[in-house]
Amino acid sequence: MEYIEDYIKKGIKLHILKTDKFKTNLIAVFLTTKLQRESVTRNALISAVLRRGTNTMKTQEEISKRLEELYGASFDCGIDKTGDNQVLKFYIESINDHFLPQQGENMLKASLDNLLEIVFNPLVENNGFKEQYVEQEKKNMKQRIEGKIDNKARYALDRCIEEMYKDKAFGLYRFGYVEDLEKINAVNLYEQYRLLMENCKIDIFISGDIEEDTKQLVENNPYIQGLQERDPVYHTENQKPEAKTGEVIEKMDVTQGKLVIGLEVNSQNEEQKYSVLVYNHILGGSANSKIFQNVREKANLAYAASSSYFRYKDNIFISCGIEISNYQKALDLIKTQIEDMKQGKFTEDELENAKKSIVAVIQTIDDEQDTGITYYFGQEISNHKNSIEEYMKKIENIKRENILEVASKVQINTIYFLRN
Repeated sequence: MEYIEDYIKKGIKLHILKTDKFKTNLIAVFLTTKLQRESVTRNALISAVLRRGTNTMKTQEEISKRLEELYGASFDCGIDKTGDNQVLKFYIESINDHFLPQQGENMLKASLDNLLEIVFNPLVENNGFKEQYVEQEKKNMKQRIEGKIDNKARYALDRCIEEMYKDKAFGLYRFGYVEDLEKINAVNLYEQYRLLMENCKIDIFISGDIEEDTKQLVENNPYIQGLQERDPVYHTENQKPEAKTGEVIEKMDVTQGKLVIGLEVNSQNEEQKYSVLVYNHILGGSANSKIFQNVREKANLAYAASSSYFRYKDNIFISCGIEISNYQKALDLIKTQIEDMKQGKFTEDELENAKKSIVAVIQTIDDEQDTGITYYFGQEISNHKNSIEEYMKKIENIKRENILEVASKVQINTIYFLRN
């Protein structure tokens, strides 16, 4: 895979992932802006409203018909939280020009034009979005927000993050809040859209076996030409949580307890985060990890036990599903695993196996087009660029002393327990 990046305009960047591994092209547009309490709900709703229609394709049915004409191209969109930023994501996947039944058609251009139209030329009526679409998507969003309690494991993780980052950007729920939906109408939502388009960071990704004139296709698009240059408003540095060791116990009608522990890692720099990846893998990131083996397998204290590293925030979150009566035992045993890592109680085999496992995952990055796009977008947001080969080499070069240095800095910040 060959990766090329170039500015279309100030604040608008094109990323090309040139590869002949796939029969399709995948085009993505990411709009990145600050996570803020006053706009998080409106931005999430904008993502949903944009898919409903454009000024030339006024309904979802018309959009679907256009996609069918593009040999069954597929469109998707969503909202994400990346560090302290909110990201609106839009994708279109279509057949590569080399595999068209008749030559001469420019499927890449047609797909690009349609995706950019959905994002940058929405259906507008009476100085606002179509009111019917806004009201319908408000109802859908309300159901989505209220339904976050249905997945108890994800809910517990979100609540731990919310408590750990209380009154900070990362503590916000990416889909927003029900009470804010009531204040939104077709006109003020469109005003927020226009504000977003003037100030957000715009990244356009194109993955596939593509020709040399791809940048020109983007530059010549009328919707891109209509965008102004900008100093994009988004977070380039992430806020840290308050230094504390807090315990939050929440009661709900549940049969299984959900324990989530938020750890602060306190990496010195971006380079040290590669060591944190390996540290996390040994601690709880695999079926051979200390938490899985000791808490779940040997002590039989958990139905599920794992940890995940949130690189943008430099936090590790340990998640366990446990019998409610086993809360203190499980918590104490997890603390023991953290302390054992500080004391260097891990083997060279554990270290090498963790590195091999991570490298094996890195090697699959370019096996899926969306995974490759996600990887390079992460590089863009963190402003820390490495090729996939460089990434693997950094993992392979990690030594025991690097893990010990990480372990010495790890501290528990927040303990969250969901119980009945």
